[in-house]
Amino acid sequence: MRNHGTAGRLCPIDRGGTRDVPFSMTEPLAIVLWTLLAGAAMPLGGALACFERIKPGWLENEFRHFVIAFGGGALLSAVALVLVPEGMAGLSIPAVAFWFLLGGIAFFGLDVYLASRKTQGAQLVAMLADFIPEAIALGATFGSGSSVGPLLAMLIALQNLPEGFNSYREVTASGSFRPSHILFTFCALALLGPVCGLAGYYFLADFPTTISGLMLFSAGGILYLIFQDIAPQAKLERHWSPPLGAVAGFLLGLMAHLMVNS
Repeated sequence: MRNHGTAGRLCPIDRGGTRDVPFSMTEPLAIVLWTLLAGAAMPLGGALACFERIKPGWLENEFRHFVIAFGGGALLSAVALVLVPEGMAGLSIPAVAFWFLLGGIAFFGLDVYLASRKTQGAQLVAMLADFIPEAIALGATFGSGSSVGPLLAMLIALQNLPEGFNSYREVTASGSFRPSHILFTFCALALLGPVCGLAGYYFLADFPTTISGLMLFSAGGILYLIFQDIAPQAKLERHWSPPLGAVAGFLLGLMAHLMVNS
C-alpha cells in the first residue's frame, strides 16, 4: 500500500489520493501534468533554437555557449539538491556507491557507443537517458509520500530546456531532418514523461530503495555528462560571460529548492 501520510508533504492527500488544495487533483493527474511540464521544456528549447541568427555574430556565439553552461548549472543543481540527497536516504554506503557508479559507467558506455556509430543527435539520446529514469523516479516519488516531486519536476524542466536547445542545433547541423519534423519529434518525446511517471507511480512507489537507486543512477550519469560533454562545450576562448550561465542555472535550481521547501 502506498504511503499517503502527511508528514513532510507540501500538500497532504487523503486515502483516496486527492491533495488538499483549492482544486481537487488526484495523484495520477498531478503526475501527468508535472511530467508533461518537464517534458515540454524539450520542444520549447528546440523552438528557441529556431532563432538561429543573432546579430552581431559574436553575440550569437556567446549566447549559445551561455545556454550550454546554463544547462550544466541546472543539471548540477538537480544532482546536488535533489538526486543525491534524496537518493542516499535509506541506502547503505555500498549501495549508494554502486548505484552512483553504475549511472556514470552506463553513460560512459552510451557515450562510447554513440561515438563509435558516429550517430547524429548524441545530445538528444543523452537528454532522453536523463529524462526517462528521472520521470520514473518522479512518479514513484509522488506515490511514496515524498514532498520533493514538484521540485524534481521543475529541475527536470530546467535541464530539459537547454538540452532541447542544444539537441535541436545538433540535429539540424546534420541536414538530415526538417526543423518542423525535429520539433514534432521533441513534442512526441515529451509524452514519454507521463508514461514513465505513471509507471513509476504504479510499480515502484512501494519500493523506496529502488527509487533511491534510480535517483543516484541519474545523478552519476548526469555528473559524467556535465564533465564529458557540457562543460567542455561551454568554454569559449577570450569570452568570460558564458560560465555565468552555469551560475544562473544552478541559482534557478537553488531558488526552486528554497521555494518548495519554505
